[in-house]
Amino acid sequence: MSIRRLSAHALVCAAISIGALASADANAQDAPYKGKQVRMVIASGAGGGYDTYARVLSRHMPRHLAGNPNFVDQNMPGASGMAATNWAYAVAPKDGTVILATYNALLLEPLFGNKSATYDPRQYEWIGSISKQQNICMTWHSSAVKTIEQAKEREIVVAATGATGNAATLPKIVNAMLGTKFKVVGGYETTESRLAVERGEAEGICGLSWSTLKASNPDWVKNNRMNIMLQTGATAQAELPNVPLLLDKVTDANDKKLLELLFVPEDMGRPFAMPPGTPKPMVTAMRRAFDAVMKDKAFLAEGEKAQLEVDPVSGEQMERMLKSAYDTPPALVDKAADLMGRQTK
Repeated sequence: MSIRRLSAHALVCAAISIGALASADANAQDAPYKGKQVRMVIASGAGGGYDTYARVLSRHMPRHLAGNPNFVDQNMPGASGMAATNWAYAVAPKDGTVILATYNALLLEPLFGNKSATYDPRQYEWIGSISKQQNICMTWHSSAVKTIEQAKEREIVVAATGATGNAATLPKIVNAMLGTKFKVVGGYETTESRLAVERGEAEGICGLSWSTLKASNPDWVKNNRMNIMLQTGATAQAELPNVPLLLDKVTDANDKKLLELLFVPEDMGRPFAMPPGTPKPMVTAMRRAFDAVMKDKAFLAEGEKAQLEVDPVSGEQMERMLKSAYDTPPALVDKAADLMGRQTK
């Protein structure tokens, strides 16, 4: 073969190689999850509402991700979700193979100066939330305290998982604003807190998601085993039209503004995030897969069967909510923190 022919042959081979590399690179970009295993790290124990929502989501996500990765669920309970949330921020792999299912109550902890919260929620890559999460205050059906007005008359022991969860913070807010006498007893695991109510160790829970109850304790709802005294949110939930809203019970304009800040986590519902620094193409792929799952007939059918509420919030919306919350004037943040018994200084 002549030198001229050899050179031409080499050029052809080089062109083919470059084309193959370009094609492989394009395929990698089009299917960033091909051959990957994704860990769904759940900040709660098994059996609760957060756990149920996360596991249902992980069953349907692979179909909407190019490459069809395998999802593995991993519970990482501890410190009311703080352990997993800190881990995802600083320790978790940033290669797109980790999703964190965390508690919404943790999203304002750094704003309120909680030194145990070593993360900045604005730095996570937010994927979305399956639903908003309005809370209720309830007592067991056998309790003599059946209304929020009666809760002002004597002490009521309510169960909680830890100091930062909804079931610990909401009773303090209601006590301060309405003069109720809830006494929080913490230290329970997620499922144990509800068992404590059934066993009579606690009289109720104030700060329990209505959607959580329907998913994890449907018999409580079906068999009317609760006295539902109060609900959070801007409007009454469709199934609780006669349960008073905390916002409606509060008359002071400044108190209403405080509640609007404090209820930002509820608007973010059941948040899913990826660690800071996750490659943007993988974040985008995961966000679009999440959006697709929210419209997936198989997911919606399973959600209805499991009594899950589906009222999704996108990752982009969550970013905006957090930015707005963290732009709150310091004076108002201090008032909100004081209301919750915190020190921001």
